[in-house]
Amino acid sequence: MLMIARKALASAHTKAFRLATRDVHCFSSILVSPPLVSLDLPENWIPYSDPPPPVSFETEQKTVVVDGNVIAEEIRTKIISEVGKMKKAVGKVPGLAVVLVGEQRDSQTYVRNKIKACEETGIKSVLAELPEDCTEGQIISVLRKFNEDTSIHGILVQLPLPQHLNESKILNMVRLEKDVDGFHPLNVGNLAMRGREPLFVSCTPKGCVELLIRTGVEIAGKNAVVIGRSNIVGLPMSLLLQRHDATVSTVHAFTKDPEHITRKADIVIAAAGIPNLVRGSWLKPGAVVIDVGTTPVEDSSCEFGYRLVGDVCYEEALGVASAITPVPGGVGPMTITMLLCNTLEAAKRIFL
Repeated sequence: MLMIARKALASAHTKAFRLATRDVHCFSSILVSPPLVSLDLPENWIPYSDPPPPVSFETEQKTVVVDGNVIAEEIRTKIISEVGKMKKAVGKVPGLAVVLVGEQRDSQTYVRNKIKACEETGIKSVLAELPEDCTEGQIISVLRKFNEDTSIHGILVQLPLPQHLNESKILNMVRLEKDVDGFHPLNVGNLAMRGREPLFVSCTPKGCVELLIRTGVEIAGKNAVVIGRSNIVGLPMSLLLQRHDATVSTVHAFTKDPEHITRKADIVIAAAGIPNLVRGSWLKPGAVVIDVGTTPVEDSSCEFGYRLVGDVCYEEALGVASAITPVPGGVGPMTITMLLCNTLEAAKRIFL
């Protein structure tokens, strides 16, 4: 089934390439390469219908479970101290504005956690909630107000947005100096270029690297595989690991034999958004696994009617990986903490 699905995806990719090439010929007879955006087909991951049998090893690897909550709390303690010093010095605190569109349950939960984290660290927070059917103009109007508000130092638009909205257009409206999510093209571009320093690095990749460093994982010279290439996590994650001198491979929905590529990795960052995509058989014994996946799965026994499931089959990874982040309680707390760090840094650039 997996091979059939991949052939179908490859066929779609080829057709899109031919169509785009034909369109390019309408404007230029010099180049045959298509516009890059024409290659951006949906990432339709097809997980295994029947998981492979678990791989047995001569000796079971002892797996360290990396507690993101503990590490995040250590960092937040320092943030509280810095915010207190700022308030004492200039009489002001960092301010974060969050824009939430619609009533998607997991987005509401993420925003609720971000607002709570702001309250706990002394950072001012403002929440703008808009209906699912709102227009781009309504969102842009809200963003313009936050851009001009001197008490707001960071602006976050909670993703994903409803499909009828132009995500790029909306994100580009956030002022560069308030782009604490690190999604502005200039921030991503400076992340990609050696010798350049972005104002902000995307929160989840930044949190993943902080976890690796604080856990004592060496990054430089290691083989790292990033599974997924979204603008939010996968792409900036690959760029950030390269800046830390890792040898980086990206696995995506069109990758042939992703299991083979992933098994060569010393560090695996799973960010495809597909529950249990990465099986124990995908991992090299001793690999370090950072599971970014947080897919909500309905579960009536949980407080909000669902639970979060990672991209990595956690039970199979135990005994194979040398270290792994749990879901929840791994990357999630670090992502929010990096948002707080970026907001604090934005305020420092103005006040201190």
